[in-house]
Amino acid sequence: MKDTFQFTLNGKPTGLKADGRRMLLWVLRTDLGLTGTKFGCGEGFCGACTVLLNGEPVRSCQTPLDSVDGARIVTVEGLSQNGDLHPLQKAFMAHDAMQCGYCSSGMLMSAYGLLLKNPQPTRAEVVDGMDGNLCRCGTYTRIIEAVEAAARDMKAGKK
Repeated sequence: MKDTFQFTLNGKPTGLKADGRRMLLWVLRTDLGLTGTKFGCGEGFCGACTVLLNGEPVRSCQTPLDSVDGARIVTVEGLSQNGDLHPLQKAFMAHDAMQCGYCSSGMLMSAYGLLLKNPQPTRAEVVDGMDGNLCRCGTYTRIIEAVEAAARDMKAGKK
């Protein structure tokens, strides 16, 4: 059965008719054409599918559409503004934090969620905040350095 769902997606009001049992990941990728959010394990363990739901990182592969009605959703496509990369995206590039890039969107969204709650995390807090995201290439040190650099840049007001 299809129901109508309304939510804010990357700052824009969005509505669609779909089966509420469908996972948000597939709605984003298939119905809405936002392919930055990746399918990894499908079990919610790897973090490749992470998006922000009302400011909190969630695994979109485990989030049914009926749980997002009226919510605010931000995907990796929503980080850049007016064609300008977000400081996190710039820091990931500057620190070579994305080797193959498959985990990057989930890493970026988890980091963004962390920095929304804690704009100046300690290294231990960054490690803890990113713990649920897997990188098969093993660029964890560079990812941590990128998140720390982005926090400094954001504090300094750099765009």
